[in-house]
Amino acid sequence: MNKIRLQILGLSSSQSQSDSFALILEEEEGNRRLPIIIGRFEAQAIAIEIEKVTSTRPMTHDLFKSLATQFQFKLNEIVISDLREGIFYAEMIYVDERDGKKVIVDARPSDAIAIGLRFEAPIFTTDTIMREAGITTTNTSDESAPLEQEEGTKEPKKKKTKKKAVSLEAMSVTELEAEMEKAVANEDYEKAAQIRDEMNKRN
Repeated sequence: MNKIRLQILGLSSSQSQSDSFALILEEEEGNRRLPIIIGRFEAQAIAIEIEKVTSTRPMTHDLFKSLATQFQFKLNEIVISDLREGIFYAEMIYVDERDGKKVIVDARPSDAIAIGLRFEAPIFTTDTIMREAGITTTNTSDESAPLEQEEGTKEPKKKKTKKKAVSLEAMSVTELEAEMEKAVANEDYEKAAQIRDEMNKRN
């Protein structure tokens, strides 16, 4: 399996699903990003560990780490291993430090990453998943932006007309690709993920 190492880019609140967040992962050597929609509790657990906030009592993911450490299990790595019908699957690769035996535990990516952060375990995925679900970003500047007008020569502003929202299902592939470019440029990875899923349905 050709593994690609990922790092956490950030979290953003979901615009379409209440109590949900988009967890944005990016490959360390490349320009692809992997957005995963997760729940509020898991997002909070990830954010707390990223910011190194100390809670008065251990949270669920802290408890998992304490139990594993107590029984001499070390979390070596997290692998986002599969994507089926729009759902991501992850594996937590533990090593029993008493005999060196490897133990693989099935988990949701959000839980796996929340626990993995507490072990400082690296996060990986496969090239297949990045090709299927990854979003490629570019750092090119927008050359099509209008030039600034000289003072006193500005044209009067035209009244904007509202465009009717068109569902993704009704868009052509070309329109979806254009919307994908806009979403990535605006760093709206939740929308980009929705467009990606719609495009994958048509393949």
